[in-house]
Order: sequence, then C-alpha cells, then structure tokens
Amino acid sequence: MKKIEAIIRKSKFVEVKDALHEIEVNFFSYWDVTGVGNEKEGHVYRGVSYSTSDIQRRFLSIVVSDAFLDRTIDVLLKTAFTGQVGDGKIFVSDIIETYRIRTKETGSESLK
Repeated sequence: MKKIEAIIRKSKFVEVKDALHEIEVNFFSYWDVTGVGNEKEGHVYRGVSYSTSDIQRRFLSIVVSDAFLDRTIDVLLKTAFTGQVGDGKIFVSDIIETYRIRTKETGSESLK
C-alpha cells in the first residue's frame, strides 16, 4: 500500500476529485493549505498587485493499494496540470498497515 500526498491548485480540485472517482479512488482526505513555493512573479488582479510567494493550495492525502498507485498518479498528473509554475507536487510513501475500525479489516481489504 502507498500513501500519496498531493499539493494542487485549489482551482483544479473539483476536476481532480471527479477524475479520482472515475478510477474508483473514492476515499481521500484534503485540507486547505498555504505554502511558499518557487514562483517569483507577482500577479495583478483587478488592478491590485499581490505576491505569489504565499500560495493557496489544497493538500490531498490518498492511501491506495499498490495496484492503484500508477493510475492514481497518472490521474493527478493529468488533471492537476496547467503548465504554469505552481501546479504542485506529489509525494509517495509506503504504508505498513491499514485498519478499518468498524469491521476490524486490515490491509487492502480495509481500503474498499
């Protein structure tokens, strides 16, 4: 099992969520986060210049079986992409074990 942590643009969240549901990744957690990135250029919105050094993003935490890893990463790379600086990052780490509290199931069975 793998844990995928993705930091994406808030504007891409609905598209990413819908694409994850299409490949049957139906459970994940997310948080609104602020981070500091490499983007150096400022933006002007309605005549007001603002710094992009503090970037509003959405942080997704997704645990999948090994069989779902590649397709989940592919969906994230495809749907979160804009081609602009600040599209985000994806991190993958190993998960030793998972448990479903209600049924006491473990491993991949607890993810279904």
